[in-house]
Amino acid sequence: MLRALRGATTVDDDTVEQVTDRVVTLLKAMFSRNDVDHDDVVSIVFTATEDVRSLFPAAAARTIGLGDVPMLCARELDIVGSTPRCIRVLVHLETSRRRADLRHVYLEGASMLRDDLPG
Repeated sequence: MLRALRGATTVDDDTVEQVTDRVVTLLKAMFSRNDVDHDDVVSIVFTATEDVRSLFPAAAARTIGLGDVPMLCARELDIVGSTPRCIRVLVHLETSRRRADLRHVYLEGASMLRDDLPG
């Protein structure tokens, strides 16, 4: 069954190293908490706020072997009061898990973005 898994993180500094570290940490946590294998991943969509310009989040994902997964990066809406330096991700995956059993992951300054979802 095709399901979607959500996650987000923030960076303190917009540097290639920190974007890479935070995206990799986020994806590894999402995959680990949900028993996702590489071949389960169908596609990944990233968004980043206007203040993240040092690196495409997809480039960071490629460093952990996801280069063969279709990925897309987009700009997050610039909403007054929104979380700064935020990178969001939507992973489409094949899984036998029920939607209610998926564990979405929110790290760093993004940890309070979606407290209504199971974590």
